[in-house]
Amino acid sequence: MTGQQSPETTGDASHDNRRQVMYWRLLAQLFDHEEQASLESASLAVVEDIGLPAKLLDPRASVDSVVQRHPGLAAEFDGLMVPQDDTGEDGTADGARDRAAEVRRAALVSKVLLNVFHTPPGTVTAGQLSRWQSDAGWLERALGCKPGELRGGRAGGTGAGPTGTGGGGRTPDLSRLIPEIGPELGSIEAGLVKRMRLREVLADPQLAGQLTPSMSLIEQLLRDKDNLSGVALANAKALIRRFVDEVAEVLRTQVEKSTVGALDRSVPPKRVFRNLDLDRTIWKNLTNWSPEEERLYVDRLFYRHTARRTTPQRLIVVVDQSGSMVDSMVNCTILASIFAGLPKVDVHLIAYDTQALDLTPWVHDPFETLLRTNLGGGTDGTVAMALAQPKIAEPRNTVVVWISDFYEWQTEPLFESMAAIHRSGAKFIPVGSVTSSGRASVNPWFRERFKDQGTPVLSGHIRKLVHELKTFLT
Repeated sequence: MTGQQSPETTGDASHDNRRQVMYWRLLAQLFDHEEQASLESASLAVVEDIGLPAKLLDPRASVDSVVQRHPGLAAEFDGLMVPQDDTGEDGTADGARDRAAEVRRAALVSKVLLNVFHTPPGTVTAGQLSRWQSDAGWLERALGCKPGELRGGRAGGTGAGPTGTGGGGRTPDLSRLIPEIGPELGSIEAGLVKRMRLREVLADPQLAGQLTPSMSLIEQLLRDKDNLSGVALANAKALIRRFVDEVAEVLRTQVEKSTVGALDRSVPPKRVFRNLDLDRTIWKNLTNWSPEEERLYVDRLFYRHTARRTTPQRLIVVVDQSGSMVDSMVNCTILASIFAGLPKVDVHLIAYDTQALDLTPWVHDPFETLLRTNLGGGTDGTVAMALAQPKIAEPRNTVVVWISDFYEWQTEPLFESMAAIHRSGAKFIPVGSVTSSGRASVNPWFRERFKDQGTPVLSGHIRKLVHELKTFLT
């Protein structure tokens, strides 16, 4: 009859209302620090009505603690946010997945998201960090990834199911956001580490082993390394080495993609079968084709040039190690070690703040190099220039990469010495910073003068610096 709803329709509306209550509570918790009493009481009624424990709404309870008391929930959290193809031919949810199940999923999804993205304010204890890491692992499992996979930045769509939302758009399809969620989890963890007693964590091998190496964490470790000893120092070094190895693997791949010199056509090609240029040989001998015999007579074989120019090159990397350039220091140290491993490339590395340090003896080992850095302090590029200039023996065969934000207190003397390097015939590359994001803040005074000189400041993205160096050195 018109104006009346069937029991089935009424039930669907009731389930939809319950699901909305759970998600409204989620949004309120994330964006409003004051507790909404009405939402809390309504959510408690929903949770109890669908047979879930009230502890699910306790923000202090980790997912681990909930699962320990209710083991049956573990299987429900696994793949919780991976969309499933559960619609019938008419587009409605079939009997295997009804509206009540969506309400249950909403409650479990809310728990995981709140525990991960609603972090405690103030000082963070080792226990709180450990609980957060555990909850982040449950989020990764809910997205179809292995614990630690997203935070380590190694997931690339792992576990992503169909791109539909299932059940008329009721299931949150967060799997499509995996590339964005991974870095966000790493950022949250780095923020928690920054607010906690790091030495307490490092003194516990189990807890230290659970930390995800990140630029923020490495910065703290490098700043505090002189105050660490024993187990804490060993764990700090292990974290630094893990980070260095992971970044080096990525950069080495970028460098190796085209680290070959230009073809040297002054060197005759080797007359061996693997160098035979079959297409050119056929083309050049087409005049010898015999239509009667249907045979091509070859008078001359042509071979490909494979010899590459390997002129020795000198690469001098000067990097500002002041507080604003930490990620550049780490990235450039690793990058210099990779280029130092190439044949015929002589790499020198200089770090500076108000004092300069020649790190060339350790340039092949970025881990040892970083342990010798002293992050922070002011900036005086003239002390670095005093070390760099004597290294330019053959200007035409030298590239100088200077990485800094160029906020110097001796601006004109430093720029004049940089201009002198450029005039000498050496390749001078000023770089605003070397980061994975490409963001760079550069002193406008220097930026304009570099532009006028014909050596504009390179964008801060590390891939561009890799390209520039490969073009010059190969």
